[in-house]
Amino acid sequence: MKVKKIILVGAKWAPFHEKMKKLCEKIAEEKNIEFEEKIEDWMFLKRYGEKDELGGTDIPQVFVEYENGEIEHLLTKVPLSSDGSPNYDAARDKIISKLE
Repeated sequence: MKVKKIILVGAKWAPFHEKMKKLCEKIAEEKNIEFEEKIEDWMFLKRYGEKDELGGTDIPQVFVEYENGEIEHLLTKVPLSSDGSPNYDAARDKIISKLE
């Protein structure tokens, strides 16, 4: 199945939102696919997102949409490095590995 676009669901108030947006935009540009940003789209997250044990959802979450309309979850939150800081390289690697 061919990937149509990367979808980021986030919130302007979320600490990693802008960095994840830029990361997803860059990956989409490199892969020559669309990028879509959804702001606080809780219905989309309820339908497609990863949920915790209480049924709640975290942001940011990254998805891929295929040409046939199927949506697949790729990433929830930014992975952390061993020192507890955000690891955007690991986030990038995880997204790209699922795209290939």
